[in-house]
Amino acid sequence: MLPTTSVNSRSQGNGALSPRDAARHTAGAKRYKYLRRLLHFRQMDFEFALWQMLYLFTSPQRVYRNFHYRKQTKDQWARDDPAFLVLLSIWLCVSTVGFGFVLDMGFFETIKLLLWVVFIDCVGVGLLIATLMWFISNKYLVKQQNRDYDVEWGYAFDVHLNAFYPLLVILHFIQLFFINYVIISDSVIGYFVGNTLWLIAIGYYVYVTFLGYSALPFLKNTAILLYPFALLALLYLISLACGWNFTKMLCSFYKYRVK
Repeated sequence: MLPTTSVNSRSQGNGALSPRDAARHTAGAKRYKYLRRLLHFRQMDFEFALWQMLYLFTSPQRVYRNFHYRKQTKDQWARDDPAFLVLLSIWLCVSTVGFGFVLDMGFFETIKLLLWVVFIDCVGVGLLIATLMWFISNKYLVKQQNRDYDVEWGYAFDVHLNAFYPLLVILHFIQLFFINYVIISDSVIGYFVGNTLWLIAIGYYVYVTFLGYSALPFLKNTAILLYPFALLALLYLISLACGWNFTKMLCSFYKYRVK
């Protein structure tokens, strides 16, 4: 049986939250609770966060099934435990240091690269994408008969983090083993391997994002979130035909940013 929301949290008979419970479920209250738990590592469930990271590769549907359970038990879709964010930050730091090592960067250059990847690539782009998806989903994808429901901004950001993690592992970890010896070379196999990894990584991002919004029962037409696959496949074929090496371009860009 699926866990359900306790009837004690509802007001008498009409299904609405009591004023006291409504105050606890405001966006500000949820945000305060989430940020407060960042200071209490012992309260974080790192084992469950690791489980989510594993299944984002093998069975991302199971991860979003847990989001559905959280809505039923805690009346919110977004995570209330920052353990996933903490582990993702650690992954980000370790993989970026590895990237700096592979690109033969100095200590201060690696620090600059780390700050760029954390605050621009992950947080900055994540805030932009989450806000854009939050607006689009609430504006165009919510079913007319369910106008009382809306997509939480925190959930939109969680979807971005879920989709960003596989991309991070593929491009900032797996790719490291091939950069110097295969990908950066001027051979056909170099940009084929590199661009294929980019195709897989961004494809994961698109698919996990689609699963995140399709898991919300009050949204419609979420299949349109899969349309970028067509553009992605077209860009991949053009890159192979023209000899574009996305990884080589990324490495050049990173080296330029840390000078």
